[in-house]
Amino acid sequence: MKTKQRYGDIKVMTDDQLSDELLKLKKEQFNLRFQRATGQLENTSRVRVVRREIARVKTVASQKRRTAAK
Repeated sequence: MKTKQRYGDIKVMTDDQLSDELLKLKKEQFNLRFQRATGQLENTSRVRVVRREIARVKTVASQKRRTAAK
């Protein structure tokens, strides 16, 4: 259920908001990878969640660009 709510939030974002969100998620992904490499990562499932969030944001951005091109 949480995923559907998050996807709905992402769908209504503007292009600028999507790029900001993508940047924020990429930074978080980098920090999580760094924590995992140094052995400080406690919530290992967060890596997977962030990776999927990045994919969702990229998918919505791609769909919006495709729709705008038509």
